[in-house]
Amino acid sequence: MSIKGKTAIITGGSRGIGAATALKLASMGADVAIIYAGNAELAEAVRSECEGFNVRAYAYRCNVADYNETKETVDRIKADLGTVNILVNNAGITRDKLLAMMKEEDFDSVIATNLKGAFNMIRHCTGIFIRNKGGNIVNVSSVVGIHGNAGQCNYSASKAGIIGLTKSAAKELAGKGIICNAVAPGFIETDMTKDLDAESNPLINSIPLKRAGKKEEVAEAIAFLAGQDYITGQVLGIDGGLGM
Repeated sequence: MSIKGKTAIITGGSRGIGAATALKLASMGADVAIIYAGNAELAEAVRSECEGFNVRAYAYRCNVADYNETKETVDRIKADLGTVNILVNNAGITRDKLLAMMKEEDFDSVIATNLKGAFNMIRHCTGIFIRNKGGNIVNVSSVVGIHGNAGQCNYSASKAGIIGLTKSAAKELAGKGIICNAVAPGFIETDMTKDLDAESNPLINSIPLKRAGKKEEVAEAIAFLAGQDYITGQVLGIDGGLGM
């Protein structure tokens, strides 16, 4: 299924994997709605770059953990762009700490943004998808949602929850023609990690392909799943073999 002419929402779309995804989908001819939490300048830069592909692009500030705020934002997107065909749930935060030291608010805030945020967006887009007789959802999980990671009980739990949410939503919504999949990135390059190599970082050395992934590689996988009409309920690892 081509995504040209479709409308896509990308949460956490102002930087990193979210920004790369917005640009990838725009380059394929999709109109994009970029949801961001705080940095309006970054969001505007991504929005402007997306417009360079001759598509419509809007940016919306929204706390995805807030049920009512996400509903209002989805309503605004529908009013501005006419409909929604693709939802990419990428927004996420970390509050890493060892379990014995983790505060309740560290756990609650990560679950609220990473997991409940995805539920909120799916909940409010589902009615649109049903009226359209189809839609594509791609949720961003993580390799640590499958294998766990010390110091990330909250983050790992949220990303494991994303996998359960993905599979349950896929089963529940398949009869309406709605596709739901997830990606599970491993160690992905950021501004902080891009200069690390196998010699200086044991984690990279443990990756069979001996390098960190690129955000554009995750965006490619998301774009692939966003265009599917028969693959559903799957979790696609983008981790260089780390999860083997």
